[in-house]
Amino acid sequence: MHLPKNLIVSCQALESEPLHSSFIMSKMALAAYQGGAKGIRANSKEDILEIKKEVNLPVIGIVKRNYPNSEVFITATSREVDELIESGCEVIAMDATMNRRPEESLEELVRYVREKAPNIELMADISTVEEARIAEQLGFDYIGTTLHGYTSSTAGKKMYSNDFAFLKEVMNAVNKPVIAEGNVATPQMLKRVFELGVYSAVVGGAITRPRDITIKFVNEINDIV
Repeated sequence: MHLPKNLIVSCQALESEPLHSSFIMSKMALAAYQGGAKGIRANSKEDILEIKKEVNLPVIGIVKRNYPNSEVFITATSREVDELIESGCEVIAMDATMNRRPEESLEELVRYVREKAPNIELMADISTVEEARIAEQLGFDYIGTTLHGYTSSTAGKKMYSNDFAFLKEVMNAVNKPVIAEGNVATPQMLKRVFELGVYSAVVGGAITRPRDITIKFVNEINDIV
């Protein structure tokens, strides 16, 4: 397996965010590495190439791109896959939900990666237990809870509700390594998901989005200042 049984830090900044820059994300990855992270999740070929200049850690690569008439935007087509293969990332993560896809089916996309880059592992970003089961059948190497709460059918749901009930369901439903991702917002929550038996966990915004972190602090004092 390319990924460690440890903390993976997501280093991403979209165009609308102040830290949007491949150079800045490479330094964010370096900071995560110096803090003890054992893997990185990153968005775009450009960011991954810069990150790999700074740290010798396995990278979960994605490309976020919107397509008309489709909710799928994480590594949605072979175009994004090709970019990630060129980036040198060790793992490609893709939307593995049941949502309508812009071009290839999920099965076709998995087959495309296996034929073109058999050394690269695959992570399924799922939102439901049934999607986790399907992803395992399709041959994904890892199952991630990334999109639970972020699709039309799961909107508003939180992975950590009822002591990570959804995460437990996923782990009981599949035999592939499960990666906890989505709203793992504190060190205590990170510890808990490992106690429950996840293979790895991805933490993003709680570490690498200072604007959002600042907003949380400010919101706590808005009523008293």
